[in-house]
Amino acid sequence: MGVSQAVSADLLSLRERIDALDTQLLELLSERARCAEAVAHAKLATDPDAVFYRPEREAQILRRMVSLNEGPLRNEQVTHLYREIISACLSLEESMTIAYLGPEGTFTQEAARKHFGNTIGLLSCDSIAQVFREVETYRVRYGVVPIENSTEGIVSHTLDVLVNSPLKICGEVVLRIHQNLLCKQEAWQQVTKIYSHAQSLAQCRYWLDKHLPQAERIACSSNADAAKRAASEPNAAAIGSIQAAPIYGLNVVQTSIEDNANNTTRFLVVGHQDVGPSGQDKTSLLLSMPNRPGSLYNLLKPFAEFGIDMTRIESRPARSNNWEYLFFVDIRGHVKDTPIQQALQTLQGQVDLVRVLGSYPVAVM
Repeated sequence: MGVSQAVSADLLSLRERIDALDTQLLELLSERARCAEAVAHAKLATDPDAVFYRPEREAQILRRMVSLNEGPLRNEQVTHLYREIISACLSLEESMTIAYLGPEGTFTQEAARKHFGNTIGLLSCDSIAQVFREVETYRVRYGVVPIENSTEGIVSHTLDVLVNSPLKICGEVVLRIHQNLLCKQEAWQQVTKIYSHAQSLAQCRYWLDKHLPQAERIACSSNADAAKRAASEPNAAAIGSIQAAPIYGLNVVQTSIEDNANNTTRFLVVGHQDVGPSGQDKTSLLLSMPNRPGSLYNLLKPFAEFGIDMTRIESRPARSNNWEYLFFVDIRGHVKDTPIQQALQTLQGQVDLVRVLGSYPVAVM
């Protein structure tokens, strides 16, 4: 047998092995789907208003599969595959629609797809407040909104809406953000206007200063809106996601133009349910206190005393009184953890308001 014949025989053997494995995979996936249907029937038998989506359970599954991963697939690939499997099986239990800050083609839409998979329905909303309203009125099950960017910081409007909403934080999504220059013409150096969301313009400031210093920078309500405007004007470009380009008939002429290679945005999933402990959780709190000497120290002290890791603190003006503030605090752990309960009990006697915005799994990348 010649070398080429031996190679062909080896390839044929490998392809037959792949076909056999695909058959086994389909059988196992079908069995998993049947188990999901059985879970739905069991839940409905005891509770007609049963909740099928369990963020803590999903996080446990994803972490377990990552811990078992020995390659060659990367952990992110394993996570992506299992999110789609979970999403497909969940669709057999209930049909979900997720509201997100639109329009179509935004990074928030991408975050919603990353977290919930591709078998859900999506509802585009014009504002963060509308996302909350759609969930509050039960027109959709959950909403996804941006909360902070690693380069440009907090999305203050999300915090402001959270203050007056009864919704709870049910999860978080962390998305690596790659900004791209989109325009109709290939000669992008001739661009005279650049449309984008203010945060995206800021994330690409140095690149724009170097490559398009004369172009006017115009802030829009979203990157998708920017793409729509750039598509209708000559010598205009937009900064946005690769996914937005085909939607609005644009070309991706420059990729990854963000100044920070680790540019990341964190999104919140909001809904009505309390989420149980997953083993690796985060709790978000809303606190307020009278404006007097030592107030901030007294707010922070209980967390230190009970060994609680604080990952973020953000202040916003209290609109009810001038020069008084609300504090948004993220801590490691679940509200059911004893140290957190002890810290919150201590805070109750020292501050005006202690409100748990939600305990939820730390994002699985």
